[in-house]
Amino acid sequence: MKHTVFYIIDFDSTFVTVEALDELAKISLVGNPKQDKIVSDIATITREGMEGKIPFAVSLKKRVRLLGANKQHIATLSKKLAASITPSVQRNKDFFKSFSERTYIISGGFSEYIVPIVSPFGIHKSHVLANRFLYDKKGNITGYDRKNPLSKNEGKVRAVESLGLKGEVIVLGDGITDYQIKERGKADTFFAFTENVRRSGVVVKADGVVSDFDEFLYLQHLPRKQSYPKSRMKVLLLEKIDQRAVDKFQNDGFVVETVSSSLDESALKKAIADVSVLGIRSKTELSKLVLENAKKLLAVGAYCIGTNQIDLQTCSERGIAVFNAPYSNTRSVVELALGNIIMLYRKAVDKSVNLHKGIWDKSASGCFEVRGKKLGIIGYGNIGTQLGILAEDLGMDVYFYDIVDKLALGNAKRCASLGELLQMSDVITVHVDGRKSNKNLITKYEFEKMKKGVIFLNLSRGFIVDIIALADAVKRGIVAGCAVDVFPEEPKSNTELFVSVLQGLPNTILTPHIGGSTEEAQKNIGEFVTGKLVDFINNGTTTLSVNFPTIQLPPQGKSHRLIHLHKNTPGLLASINTILAKHMINVEAQFLKTNDAIGYVITDVNRDYGQDVLEELRNIKGTIRLRVLY
Repeated sequence: MKHTVFYIIDFDSTFVTVEALDELAKISLVGNPKQDKIVSDIATITREGMEGKIPFAVSLKKRVRLLGANKQHIATLSKKLAASITPSVQRNKDFFKSFSERTYIISGGFSEYIVPIVSPFGIHKSHVLANRFLYDKKGNITGYDRKNPLSKNEGKVRAVESLGLKGEVIVLGDGITDYQIKERGKADTFFAFTENVRRSGVVVKADGVVSDFDEFLYLQHLPRKQSYPKSRMKVLLLEKIDQRAVDKFQNDGFVVETVSSSLDESALKKAIADVSVLGIRSKTELSKLVLENAKKLLAVGAYCIGTNQIDLQTCSERGIAVFNAPYSNTRSVVELALGNIIMLYRKAVDKSVNLHKGIWDKSASGCFEVRGKKLGIIGYGNIGTQLGILAEDLGMDVYFYDIVDKLALGNAKRCASLGELLQMSDVITVHVDGRKSNKNLITKYEFEKMKKGVIFLNLSRGFIVDIIALADAVKRGIVAGCAVDVFPEEPKSNTELFVSVLQGLPNTILTPHIGGSTEEAQKNIGEFVTGKLVDFINNGTTTLSVNFPTIQLPPQGKSHRLIHLHKNTPGLLASINTILAKHMINVEAQFLKTNDAIGYVITDVNRDYGQDVLEELRNIKGTIRLRVLY
């Protein structure tokens, strides 16, 4: 005999986001001078009844007596409830239509407003277990049918018992009256539903707790809108990542945890064990040891420009996509660089410090305009090019050096070598990336090549400049002023003491890695990186990934999307298609992109396939990861 499962689903705060009688009170009591107090009293009675603090029959009687409602109010309520369907319930409408014969909606509320809400989901009124109002000739509510078992204590228990269901019974709800169905032996399993309200007294009694209806369907291996519920996917954001990122993840259904500082390797190994998406900035080191402990990690977001703090090779080997923000803070860094150049040429910081001490130093000696000065830019990327354009507007002559042949913008001129740039520039500013080969790019040797009295800036990476050599160059007068925003060793949090050989030197501006720390930059970075991460998790899109082949995917439609990540070896695509052909699976679209290390195949297929197909795809030699999205 085939095993049959029946689903008993609560209405208030489960199927819909609100308690319907509370909402009816808000509607019916409009204009009543005691509206606020009565509505508050009804909400309190509802809560106490759901938590088991007062008997349900008492709760119902008290609330209906306070309502003062009529049929017209119920019609208004129905419209409001139609707009208050729980999001995860709404997106899984197909489940209710497919399983309508085995699904019952239960409530201590009233069928007059429940039936219109659940009918579009394919639920027949005979499968709505609820009370019924009594009316006078004018349509005013005078009470309710006291013979209905749902009007009594343990009414839901009696209502389910009267169904005489032959099979397994699973109850989903948020209140103690839902749990009682299981407690009295009329159901096999009770799941506490917490998407709308979490009642601790109910959660502790439940066989399972689900954050939304997607998770419930996933646990029951039932058809659903989402292949994997996002409520089971944890996002960990470190280093005070912008609140907009938190909001975007939460609005998309993810569980988000935030930590204001970076974590050391030991702490991060523990924290990352159950994380699906990790967000970091520049201070967090994502090493191979950490990544080997990240069993669930799908993607990493670097909420900054650089990714040298991330072991990209291990990420690729483990099928972890990495995204960064190559453009989002460009303007902020450029403005800080320009401001520093002007302030250093005018010795404004030293004069400000003296003035705070009461020393009036109104001298023009050693102070200059930036107009006509030669600006040498080391690294002509996004920041370098924009800096050059704005510096020209100030009247500076711009020169640059880059190991890659770059198109000069404006009137900028390319230097043939780093030495050439060092010897001719009045101002030198470093804007290279964090690759290992750039370590100690500027040492005592390079400072010796610079003009005496040069202005020097490093707003790129701390390890690029030998700061001991820089300090020596300042003391010897080779460097007349410097601005440093990044350091070889930086505090992990704002409470840690900072120490540097550059402290106390004349005409030296030290800033705590704030090049991209503006409201505008953090907003842009938060939105940009989070958007890339969400698109990757939801659709498999890898546009601008640092380590994955880039694929911009069209909308998925109703097909299932199979994402196969593998080592870049010949014949993988043929192996995938051989398996699909063997099982007569219709391919609706297919995309392939590779880089030197890995291949990324996206195949949209119809829904008619079994788990054996997925196992065969996972077992292809060279497979790193297989994901199924729908």
